[in-house]
Amino acid sequence: MDKSSTKQVKTISTVMLITLLGKLLGLIRDRLLAVNYGTGMYASAFLTASRIPRVFFDMLFASAIAASFIPIFSESLQKKGREHAIRFAGNFITVIGALTLILTIVGIIFSGGLVDLFAKGYDAQTAALSVNLTRIMFPTIFFTGIAYSFVGILQSFDEFNIPAFISVLSNAVIIAYYPTLNSRFGIYGLAVAFLIGWSVQAIVQIPSLHKKGFRYHPSLSVKNDEMKKVFALMLPVMVSTWVQPVMLTINSRFASYLYKGAGVPAIEYSTNLYLMIIGVFVLSVTNVIFPKLSRLEVSDQKEEFRNTIRNTMHASLFFAIPLMFGVMALSYEIIDLIYGGGEFGKKDTAMTGWALFFTSLGMIGYTIQNIISRAYFARQDGKTPLLAGGIAIVCDLLLCFALVGKLSVSGLAIASAAAGTVNAVVLMIPLERRGEGFMSKRFVWDMLKVTGASAAMYFAVRLCAGLVRGAVGGIAGKFLVILVPTIAGVLVFFILAYIMRLDEAKAVGNMIRRKK
Repeated sequence: MDKSSTKQVKTISTVMLITLLGKLLGLIRDRLLAVNYGTGMYASAFLTASRIPRVFFDMLFASAIAASFIPIFSESLQKKGREHAIRFAGNFITVIGALTLILTIVGIIFSGGLVDLFAKGYDAQTAALSVNLTRIMFPTIFFTGIAYSFVGILQSFDEFNIPAFISVLSNAVIIAYYPTLNSRFGIYGLAVAFLIGWSVQAIVQIPSLHKKGFRYHPSLSVKNDEMKKVFALMLPVMVSTWVQPVMLTINSRFASYLYKGAGVPAIEYSTNLYLMIIGVFVLSVTNVIFPKLSRLEVSDQKEEFRNTIRNTMHASLFFAIPLMFGVMALSYEIIDLIYGGGEFGKKDTAMTGWALFFTSLGMIGYTIQNIISRAYFARQDGKTPLLAGGIAIVCDLLLCFALVGKLSVSGLAIASAAAGTVNAVVLMIPLERRGEGFMSKRFVWDMLKVTGASAAMYFAVRLCAGLVRGAVGGIAGKFLVILVPTIAGVLVFFILAYIMRLDEAKAVGNMIRRKK
């Protein structure tokens, strides 16, 4: 492994650890909500209210900011110099800030209609509470827009740690609310805490931007070359990234009719946990390789570009496939450990556990889609991801209609997983036709080996969980029934992967031998 690859692995590992910490705090945040408010009216209203601004931000700006800004910024940095690129960045921040501020005002005004769109099945009291909470939390769009713009600048300068750390601080703010102020201010105070937490994401990045030499030059110009390219790329990229938030919106609407609205917390908790588990790994990888892909594209290093995609995909699926089997094997136990207790009873645990089981089927598609989409964005191609996203959304909607009546929340989870997989397949097809994809006989054979080892791991985990369950009571017992089977499963998987001579397993084996 050369120095460049070693540095990249170290960067990804560091980002992954910071991201994991943020996600773990996110789980604690969700557990506190579940324990304090269960799946009743307050939890349903709060989760819908917090989801609405996030969905609109994700649909309009989230990936579009990074996907449109980083390639254009890299191009400007290389062709026109650092000072010009920094001025473009200030222009970009000002425009995004103005757009998110306008969206915030519109969202507050039309909160009633938005709640009706997202949760048509709520009773009048729950809907009214959702409207009030939505109005409090809608300004998170503005703060998140600024924060994501800062992230794009720092990542373009190869600073990944601070952008990864922002969720740690925002979640810490929200967690601190529960033991200090929740008993006094309740659900409305929690909404304010969320707003403060999201504003911290922007504020904490300012010192790092200053160290990188960034100086803010405000400008609302949309006619310069860079901003024209941004808007030309942003629209198709923006629409192409609708798949996840739109599917969440579809699922939330269907879930509001299930179990007197309790389907919303069940699908929300399971989805949040799913995205935490797979997102820690996948997003850490994509956040690091995307700026690299953008630079490779600008410098016309096509072969290195393809090799980066292929190597990244192989290593990512080596971990994503067993992760999927592992989460499925312990879906009930994971939900019970994280959310079980207080107002979150056994029925809630079972319902959410099945949702997590079936949602996890989408991990492979999620991994492929996130990596390949970055290749398209680096090439300033948003049209292909746009087509793939549109097909996935239609697939999700049709499957929701077909499955929810028979399988309730599990049907929603299956629809979401299937749609995400369809999205990945549609993205793969053009690359494979042009000979620029990652599929090969060796790749397919390696992934079959990984799948076989993962299936064996699944049965080992289930067997071990059955033996451990009941040995110890309380929270310690819940923890052991996950920890012991997980250790056994990891050992089974890596031993089989090593026997089948998979490169990643051999690398792990060599590291262990060197440490001895």
